[in-house]
Amino acid sequence: MIQMIFEMPDIGSIKDKRRIVKSIKDKLERRFHLSAAEVDLQDSLRFSQIGGALVSNSKVFGETVLNKAFKMIENETPVRIQDVKIHSEEF
Repeated sequence: MIQMIFEMPDIGSIKDKRRIVKSIKDKLERRFHLSAAEVDLQDSLRFSQIGGALVSNSKVFGETVLNKAFKMIENETPVRIQDVKIHSEEF
């Protein structure tokens, strides 16, 4: 599981924020096959919190995918990462 809080400093409207958040969620789902959702800060204009989840039979593989997803958001999207948490469990 990954949770990220990020800032979008140049956003002028909720509509612009929704467009960026949707783009990020779509990229996470398409490229990394994560289930992704905006989980908090929906009413904030400049901040958003997105969560993503992945099920795998390998803890190492799962953590690698989540780290790649984080790097993609960090490098390819117009946001400033404020906080990121990656958590994995093994059953």
